[in-house]
Amino acid sequence: MSKFLEIINQDKPVLVDFFADWCGPCKMLGPILKQVKDELEDKVSIIKINVDKNQALASKYQVRGVPTMLLFKNGKQVWRQSGVLQKNEIITVINSN
Repeated sequence: MSKFLEIINQDKPVLVDFFADWCGPCKMLGPILKQVKDELEDKVSIIKINVDKNQALASKYQVRGVPTMLLFKNGKQVWRQSGVLQKNEIITVINSN
């Protein structure tokens, strides 16, 4: 948990992808997030959290369905979305925060 807090307290936006291995849409989101990272490079950190292995964290952020993405800036949650979004939609959200 402390490592997670350290990561989300960065100056740059941190996109957290809560996922599960058994989740079909989560598998679709993986390559999309890779494209986002390739395009934005150092402007954003993207981390993936497996809800089955990190139930306390998923519970703390009230993640009830996967995939759920949360965007943090300086430790504060500034955006949240469940489901799969396209690359351009995710980039727009990151850039506007």
